[in-house]
Amino acid sequence: MESDDDMIDDSVSMEDDFYSGDLSYSYDDTNGNDYYSDDDNDYGLLEDEDGDDQDAMISRRPQLSYTVLKEADIKQRQEDDISKVSTVLLMSTVEATILLRYFNWNVSKVHDEWFADEEGVRKSVGLLERPVVQVSNSRELICGICFESLLRENITSAACGHPFCFSCWRGYISTTINDGPGCLSLRCPDPSCNAAVGQDMIDKVATCEEKMKYSRYLLRSYIEDRRKTKWCPAPGCEYAVDFSVGGGNFDVSCICSHSFCWNCTEEAHRPVDCDTVAKWIMKNSAESENMNWILANSKPCPKCKRPIEKNQGCMHMTCTPPCKFEFCWLCLGAWADHGERTGGFYACNRYEAAKQEGVYDEAERRREMAKNSLEKYTHYYERWASNQLSRQKALEDLNQMQTVQLEKLSDLQCTPESQLKFITEAWLQIVECRRVLKWTYAYGYYLPEHEHAKRQFFEYLQGEAESGLERLHQCAEKELNKFVTGDGPSKEFDDFRAKLAGLTCVTKNYFENLVRELENGLADVDSQAAAASSKTTSSKNTGGTSKRGGRRKGSSKSGGSSRNVDDTSN
Repeated sequence: MESDDDMIDDSVSMEDDFYSGDLSYSYDDTNGNDYYSDDDNDYGLLEDEDGDDQDAMISRRPQLSYTVLKEADIKQRQEDDISKVSTVLLMSTVEATILLRYFNWNVSKVHDEWFADEEGVRKSVGLLERPVVQVSNSRELICGICFESLLRENITSAACGHPFCFSCWRGYISTTINDGPGCLSLRCPDPSCNAAVGQDMIDKVATCEEKMKYSRYLLRSYIEDRRKTKWCPAPGCEYAVDFSVGGGNFDVSCICSHSFCWNCTEEAHRPVDCDTVAKWIMKNSAESENMNWILANSKPCPKCKRPIEKNQGCMHMTCTPPCKFEFCWLCLGAWADHGERTGGFYACNRYEAAKQEGVYDEAERRREMAKNSLEKYTHYYERWASNQLSRQKALEDLNQMQTVQLEKLSDLQCTPESQLKFITEAWLQIVECRRVLKWTYAYGYYLPEHEHAKRQFFEYLQGEAESGLERLHQCAEKELNKFVTGDGPSKEFDDFRAKLAGLTCVTKNYFENLVRELENGLADVDSQAAAASSKTTSSKNTGGTSKRGGRRKGSSKSGGSSRNVDDTSN
């Protein structure tokens, strides 16, 4: 039996090290190729450090927080857990599987509960020590479902001993398996019996297709029933994630290249918290913005109350059939009461008079608020969506670079591909920064309007990060192109290498600062405000004391100063 460490070595492990300075998620593909590993990095970023400093840098990196599991890894872990329980509790693997399923595949909980109250656990789970029905030794037995008398070899039973024919068992099991994962909690067909039915009975009577379904349900339950494992939510992905650290950063990158938040399973959204993401997604998909638009750009018909949008210049409105009510857009009064005396087609004296009296203040205020809210939402949503599109394009460019252009560039510049890794790192940085920048717009939308200092600081950090990202993106996208499409080696390539690597480093620093501040809730603004307030208060107290001392009369300056000191001490 392999140890947990062996299994982790076989599985795919990733470190969330983007913000620790390492962009290289390392894993092996099925052909043994190592993607994004640091083994062939020729920059020598760590070679200049001495041994102690290098150890210190490594120790500061976050430990592995999750492991990506392939199907073979999941099966191996599941079999190991079953074997542990079977060995310790001296029971069959079928019974151990039933126990683990009942306790959500928690081995330690199985052991604790079993040794605390074995009889109670057996009763709850349905593991019987002996049959509850004693079957006679006659040559024929009666099936408990169809009540036919059949030869003994055509009758079988679970641990409880209730006899049922193979045909009835097959129908019962086939129905439950086709109904879904509930078949994993199968019980004896007898309504009064609580005996569990395990995989041994499935193997005995089910078809090959049904056995495969049952095994698939059992495998999926190992991930879905445990608290620290989840499937990757990407469409068609068969990998799972075992999360081992219970706090802080929940962003996970699967082998399939999909990044998601382990906590809420939405796409990765650091530094924005899950609640903000949920509100933003709900706002984008819900009808709330439609209602805001209706409120801001339409008015209800005074008669039928349906919302009407004004699409021409005239104030004379006619509701659609069957209502056909004619009214004034401004005051919502019947048009029959309007004409030249009320201001004509483009004005309404009644509305202006009523507005001065405050009649329409509330309605106008609500409409204006809705309009402002809609404009604010549009501002942030457009930038959120724009960065999402830019990120998708960057992913396509990254894939094109890795599959086609790196090899071509290596030939043109007579440079090994291992020394062109700075280009891949730049594109990885762009992809990740686009993701972060996208979610900062959701953060900015929900930042309270009255916190002006925080908003200014946030917009400054966001602007600096975005400016750095645009420079990096332009360099990687446009300046690189002339080397890819060139005819041969270029003397400017080394300068381009230094520029792109430098921009990558600078942009990473900008986004590190942005992420750190947002995750801290822009706490620096509060601390600076508190310090400034304390300083102002201290200055006022000092000024007030001097002023009080100055009012006293003294024979000389020195005498006045002496009196001031005495007053302060008192």
